[in-house]
Parts: sequence; structure tokens; C-alpha cells
Amino acid sequence: MAKQKRTSKTIAKKSVAKAAAKAASRKSVAAKVAKKAPSAKPGKAIAKKALAKKAVAAPVSAKRLKQRPAISHYREEDFAAGLRAYAKYRDLGVAEASGGVAQAHVIRLIAPCDPNEVSKLHYHDAEFQLVYVLNGWVKTYMDGVGEQTMRQGSCWTQPPRIKHLIRDYSDNCELLEVILPAQFKTVEVKA
Repeated sequence: MAKQKRTSKTIAKKSVAKAAAKAASRKSVAAKVAKKAPSAKPGKAIAKKALAKKAVAAPVSAKRLKQRPAISHYREEDFAAGLRAYAKYRDLGVAEASGGVAQAHVIRLIAPCDPNEVSKLHYHDAEFQLVYVLNGWVKTYMDGVGEQTMRQGSCWTQPPRIKHLIRDYSDNCELLEVILPAQFKTVEVKA
């Protein structure tokens, strides 16, 4: 029994050592791929692609922008005009704290909903967009999804450049929106 326990411990130690060696090997492959300049020779380019594929599996630390914590406490006076005339925005300080990596704000939709002003098809030239309903409800439309009524607690993402619009919302509708990057273009689309 004691011999069996020692054998199990030895096997476990060897497994851990083997996994660590594999991870170190992947990191060194990734470093080599990153250092080498693109080659004009097709054979070398294929080999580099194979090395790059191996490198994808390894966790490689990317150079990150300097960031700091963003802390925002609720204050009614922080809601201000923004992108849309039918909404007030409370900036949560994420854009500045993240060095422009992301933006987050609370959107308070102003009642009553006027479909002539609100329901304009558009898209955002952004990499990522997440919306979470804090209060009330909002009726949205997205290409490929159709119309959805999102209620308090509902959450959705909008892929880059997906055409969408708001059809209607409750008098107390508030949304949390997170977008990457902080600066992006909004483009209205003629239906």
C-alpha cells in the first residue's frame, strides 16, 4: 500500500513536470514566432504558420495598456446628454481608466418613446458591445435576430457592425452598455 501511494505521487509529480515543460516549450515557440520577420520563401512561411498555430494554444502575455481602477458612485447629476437626443448618459469612467480600451455607461431612455426619433436603423463600428437592462424594458430589433423585448435582467451582445434599432421602451428604462473600444463610429443606415 505504501509503495502504491509513492507510485501515485511519483506519477502525479511527473505529470505536473511534463505539463510545465510543454507550457514552457509553447511559450518559447511563441517567442520565436513573434521575433522572426515574415519570410519571402514559401516553405519557411508554411513552417512559421505551423509554429504560430502551436503558439496560439499557449498563454502568452500581451503588452497591455496601462490601466487604473474606475470607481463610479451613483449621482443623479451625472446623467448628461450624449449620443442620442432621447437618452441621458452616466459615464462610469471606464474609458479614461482603461486608456481607451473600453467604455461603459448607464443609459436612461427619456419617456415617452417617440418612434420617429428613436427607431432609426444604425450600426456601431466597434469590436464588442454588451447591453444589460437595469430597469424597465426595451423593445429592440437586430438584423438576423428580429424583434426582442428585453426586460430588467436581460442581457445581449451586438456583434460588430450589426444593424439594429430601438422600437419602444418603458418610461423607467435604464441600460448598462459596455463597448470596446471607447471611441467608435455610429453609422445610420437608410432602410
